[in-house]
Amino acid sequence: MLMLPGQNQTWVSEFILLGFSSDPTNNRILFTAFLLLYLSSVLGNGLIVTLICLDTRLHTPMYFFLCILSLMDMGYVTTTMPQMLVHLLSHSQTISFVGCWLQMYVFGALGISECILFVVMAYDRYVAICYPLRYTIILSWDLCTRLAAGTLTCGFLASLIHTFHTMRLPYCGPNKVNHYFCEGPSVRSLACMDTHLIEMVDLVLSVFVVIAPLSLIVASYIHIALAIHKIKSIQGRCKALSTCASHLTVVTLFYAPATYIYMRPNSNYSPERDKQVSLFYNVFTALLNPVVYSLRNKDIKGAFLKVMGHGRKDWYTKSQG
Repeated sequence: MLMLPGQNQTWVSEFILLGFSSDPTNNRILFTAFLLLYLSSVLGNGLIVTLICLDTRLHTPMYFFLCILSLMDMGYVTTTMPQMLVHLLSHSQTISFVGCWLQMYVFGALGISECILFVVMAYDRYVAICYPLRYTIILSWDLCTRLAAGTLTCGFLASLIHTFHTMRLPYCGPNKVNHYFCEGPSVRSLACMDTHLIEMVDLVLSVFVVIAPLSLIVASYIHIALAIHKIKSIQGRCKALSTCASHLTVVTLFYAPATYIYMRPNSNYSPERDKQVSLFYNVFTALLNPVVYSLRNKDIKGAFLKVMGHGRKDWYTKSQG
């Protein structure tokens, strides 16, 4: 705590993240489990990025946006998981006020950017199915680059608003955050003033970053469904549906828990349940995204086999030499 000059008021200089358990034995078990989840997530998404960069057949708008998604997922889990792993093995579970601010900001920025990126990916599928002959013309590399840059810019600007309003609140009492990272609602509950106005601002912001993108995704898929309905070939319909299935799966995995966390009434706030739900859309979504895209995508599997084949061929050539 810091004492303000000339006042009898103290202000929080650091927070304590309570995490999931205070029992050392349970923490060691959780450390092993979360370490495996974190490494699997980073390796899985890293593999997707590597394959897309190495295989020229994957240099299309669809895989460009998938590469951006994988990079975001790696950043997403790295923002929270390494520190949680350290806290599980150490006696100290503190995080500085500035560190908490930075973690909240980056986590929110990547999360909001991912919400917007899903809209861009839905637009990509809409153009590919509804205007297949003009696909590469409409989604030029210049437009793809500007869409990716705009997505990140919107995410980091929107997160700045959310983080600024949360961290400027006076924190002069308890500093124990009942969470495994600095998430806005959990930190805000410690403020020593009425946060009703800030919560209303957050609700409006959530409408723009959660409901509006989700509505655009639904609108895109309504047009896609109408276009697929007009396809007479069953094989053509199946191929069109398969290109959308992976995207719909990851959108559902991400939006369902995120909508619960940021759109539910404050009266339903439950720290323990929120920790479990946020763990799903923070860790498990990033872990499942590469699994969903690799299992359902022949191009990704083909690129993997091609890279592995070249690796075995190079190794064989060197061993013979």
